Amino acid sequence: MNYPNLLSPLDLGFTTLRNRVIMGSMHTGMEDRAKDTDRLAEYFAERARGGVGLIITGGYAPNRTGWLLPFAAQLLSSTEARRHRRITGAVHDGGAKILLQILHAGRYAYHPFSASASSIKAPINPFRPRKLSSKGVQDTIDDFVRCALLAREAGYDGVEIMGSEGYLLNQFLAPRTNKRTDSWGGTPVKRRRFPVEIVRRTRAAVGSDFVICYRMSLADYVEDGQTWDEILALAAEIEAAGATIINTGIGWHEARVPTIVTSVPANAFVDISSALAEHVGIPVVASNRINMPAAAEQILAETHVKLISMARPLLSDPDWVQKAQADHADEINTCIACNQACLDHVFVHKTVSCLLNPRAGRETTLVLGPTRAARSVAVVGAGPAGLAAAVNAGARGHRVTLFDANTFIGGQFDMARRIPGKEEFTETIRYYAAMLDKYGVTQRLGVRVAAEQLGEFDDVVLATGVTPRMPSIPGIDHPKVLSYPEAIYGTRPIGRRVAVIGAGGIGFDVSELLVTDQSPTLNLKEWKAEWGALDSHEAPQARGALATPIPAPPVREVYLLQRSKGAQGKGLGKTTGWVHRASLKAKGVQQLSGVNYERIDDAGLHISFGSDHTRPQILDVDNVIVCAGQEPVRDLEDALRRAAIDPHIIGGAALAAELDAKRAIRQGTELAARL
Repeated sequence: MNYPNLLSPLDLGFTTLRNRVIMGSMHTGMEDRAKDTDRLAEYFAERARGGVGLIITGGYAPNRTGWLLPFAAQLLSSTEARRHRRITGAVHDGGAKILLQILHAGRYAYHPFSASASSIKAPINPFRPRKLSSKGVQDTIDDFVRCALLAREAGYDGVEIMGSEGYLLNQFLAPRTNKRTDSWGGTPVKRRRFPVEIVRRTRAAVGSDFVICYRMSLADYVEDGQTWDEILALAAEIEAAGATIINTGIGWHEARVPTIVTSVPANAFVDISSALAEHVGIPVVASNRINMPAAAEQILAETHVKLISMARPLLSDPDWVQKAQADHADEINTCIACNQACLDHVFVHKTVSCLLNPRAGRETTLVLGPTRAARSVAVVGAGPAGLAAAVNAGARGHRVTLFDANTFIGGQFDMARRIPGKEEFTETIRYYAAMLDKYGVTQRLGVRVAAEQLGEFDDVVLATGVTPRMPSIPGIDHPKVLSYPEAIYGTRPIGRRVAVIGAGGIGFDVSELLVTDQSPTLNLKEWKAEWGALDSHEAPQARGALATPIPAPPVREVYLLQRSKGAQGKGLGKTTGWVHRASLKAKGVQQLSGVNYERIDDAGLHISFGSDHTRPQILDVDNVIVCAGQEPVRDLEDALRRAAIDPHIIGGAALAAELDAKRAIRQGTELAARL
């Protein structure tokens, strides 16, 4: 068997999981409205049919105080439970089991009626919670128990009790947020009492043949968080209270250590999960930044964990397990942890999807079934938009020819993969290369195609991308000046002092490249030192698993400049932007805003500030790298229209604003669905 540990069943005593793969909880937005129940059912069912063993839903509040936001997901009545049978039935028909996650947001609730262990406002939320009274604590325990009983009524195989990520139960466990002196706080034992009572009373209510998974924070990564010794004591009490499984949670939402972005090394927190698993007798789940079968198999073979949880990897590829079973791991559309269409959507209350798989969350509306009439399709441009169009059109049965002037595929992704922390973008290029071969797409690489060569095709897709925009600055043609592709590809040497013009996403990426010593790439130990993240099990008394960050010294002195006033990086991703900003700050990048670019000459970059051009100065730099936007490449369009060919224009060729791979891949996929 391929991946014998990963694909082996797990006997829980009263039920068996068909393999060790869990689709971890992720709030999609579809939980919040009854009208989206069928969409949510199909979203889960597609993953069940794809072979996953166990699915855990997004979080449902056990009472209205615990809503994530007003009128968000809840399970409070038998009427709501009956509606959930469409979800559980669809998953069971697909051969998987499913748990309902019970989540009380506590002080993370985005509404004025929130409650927590103590009345302490979260730094990421404008609302101050009220302190739960002793009666309120008991009532909340009752609400968790009632929610679990309703989940059983709804056909779920069990529940996951959310005790991590800084939500209510985690707030009771940490001195940071629990300042109580009653029977629910003041000592570690009393702080643990709340989650332990929830598990104990839930088990008594639901009986012995119902899964209770407890999601436990194994490293809070916040000041005054739990110690490792306290976590071990909690795990022992949770097991004794009747839990079936302990799942791994890492970091609070307000933590200063990144835990889920692409720059986090793969499998970064497995050692912590394995260390916990040595101290309990029930299965422990490894989680966070595990995205390929070989890694998952190695974890199960070499550590003490028994299950692997993945949420985003099953957004990007619902057939992940089936492909592993068939030994086709090269065909897995690997999650790159970009967060752009999943978690970034969650935190601005949009429906979750996936940058790499726009069908995620749209399974009932974006359908890519076989075509009834195969057409010949020319796709010009092998960047993200063109690749999405070519692969999906080929999958539907169209005859596709892909042209690109480069001798390789990938476009902007080929540049992105060269940025420190984005190496995993290589996996997307590998996926597209495998799928082009699988679906018989003819590849004409290293070819600059002319309009007259495209007249034989039924459809022509222009996905020709963008070219860097060079602003009108005196001296822009000086030898010191490089475009961002020249900097990223290393086609010209770059000195030790550099100015970067443009503080958008590309400007941040290029700055990261410039200050980072890529030889060798940071290993996990060095990455944890950079961010001050302790291995909690190796520092059992350290609260929150935090240490003083020790960033590696920058290899260059970099100025990052923008014309607009205000803080830089405001347009970066909701869940990733803070990581990029913190990283550049730690590397000493000097960020200047409200800049006028006066000229570039042998002395360097001449700048001033504001509309009256005050504070003129010269940045004595060896190079100036321009990251000031892009222009669409549409050279073929006029010639095609003169030849009476009406092309489909997608991606950067259609709109060359700040590069947007999410839009590009979505447009390519939607076009393929229409052909």
